[in-house]
Amino acid sequence: EEAGGLDEPGNVPEVARLSLAALVLALAKGAALSLTHTHGRQMTAQVTVLYFAKSAELSGIKSEVLSVPQQLTSLQLWQEIVNEHPRLGTIRDHVILAVRQVYIVLGDQLLFLEPGDEIAVIPPISGG
Repeated sequence: EEAGGLDEPGNVPEVARLSLAALVLALAKGAALSLTHTHGRQMTAQVTVLYFAKSAELSGIKSEVLSVPQQLTSLQLWQEIVNEHPRLGTIRDHVILAVRQVYIVLGDQLLFLEPGDEIAVIPPISGG
């Protein structure tokens, strides 16, 4: 007699049951869960955007969580941020981003973001 397929009720592989049990146990112990979402065919990730100095002033906030494509250029990432806070467009030529604490310039550099990544928006700092 042939074993039933995975689509039949109650036919969940042992590995899947163990993985689900481990996930439930981890969540019960207070682990954070970062989810990756799909919008159409593009995978997106929830990332934390930190705003400093002039960027905090222009956005009106110090941090937020945004859903952005997991794979995009640094310039596209900047555009995602400006879409949320159009006033930031005024500092485009002077801003630097940091992704996972690594400075990046706005351009064609391809980024691969993971859920929970931190993006810092760092405008020029004046002073002496």
